[in-house]
Amino acid sequence: MAKGYMYILLCFDDSYYVESTRHLQHRLRQHQNGKGANHTANRLPVVLLYFEEFNRIDHAFYREKQIQKWSRKKKEALMAGDIKLLSKLAKKVFRK
Repeated sequence: MAKGYMYILLCFDDSYYVESTRHLQHRLRQHQNGKGANHTANRLPVVLLYFEEFNRIDHAFYREKQIQKWSRKKKEALMAGDIKLLSKLAKKVFRK
């Protein structure tokens, strides 16, 4: 199975875009040329803020779907490498 990447872009409007791909540099060029995705095409330029490399593309895709559900603060903690904050934001409060 092919190697894959999960990545986070910062768009011109200050939004984050999370996606996965097999070919990171090629995909980034597509985004910069307005051919990556509708979200990024309307919010150029974009900047690569973070990426993770995986041995399998399906693992990158799974990670993409996981991170897409996260809050902005949680994504920022991940990108900053702030494990303490990331752990705190990951905890859920259950009430009866």
